[in-house]
Amino acid sequence: MRQPANMCKVYNMIQDNIGKRVLVRTNQGRNRFDEEEGVIEEMHPHVFCIKVGEEDNLKTLSFSYTDVLIRDVELVF
Repeated sequence: MRQPANMCKVYNMIQDNIGKRVLVRTNQGRNRFDEEEGVIEEMHPHVFCIKVGEEDNLKTLSFSYTDVLIRDVELVF
């Protein structure tokens, strides 16, 4: 997926995909990446939340829209 150019596009892209499955790829530094699959659950003014895991082991990850903009977090729909 091509990364958005500004914060409004990031916000709208995430808003359009609430409730849908997404692959989240986070940059851990030093060429290390963590990939998890989950569902976009909530949006707040500065962050959005994604539920990942299985039914018995659910966890919530939260990221800021800036993380997506500066490519620390990549979302694949």
